[in-house]
Amino acid sequence: QVQLVESGGGLVQAGGSLRLSCAASGSIFSINTMGWYRQAPGKQRELVASITAGGSTNYADSVKGRFTISRDNARNTVYLQMNSLKPDDTAVYYCNAPKIVAAGIAGYNYWGQGTQVTVSS
Repeated sequence: QVQLVESGGGLVQAGGSLRLSCAASGSIFSINTMGWYRQAPGKQRELVASITAGGSTNYADSVKGRFTISRDNARNTVYLQMNSLKPDDTAVYYCNAPKIVAAGIAGYNYWGQGTQVTVSS
């Protein structure tokens, strides 16, 4: 059974930093794209950043220059380094993998359980 498990959320003051991690577990053969989404109260879930297995990245305009996504393919882990945090970054952050091949089977649309990030002003 493939699972995505996030860690690293918490409470931080504006201007501070946090690092989120998301580890995929199971008999994984390959993961192409991995990404981070966030959902603030009363708002739709939005893409924050994504990264392909080859290292190509994509960022939401609101986080460009402040957040950095990276991954360790050997550990099936994706990271989100968040610097210069703002109160508007407060949200539940979710890890996502659109497709994972494990035990010879392709599975789709995996999500982590979410981790709360709160930025105080």
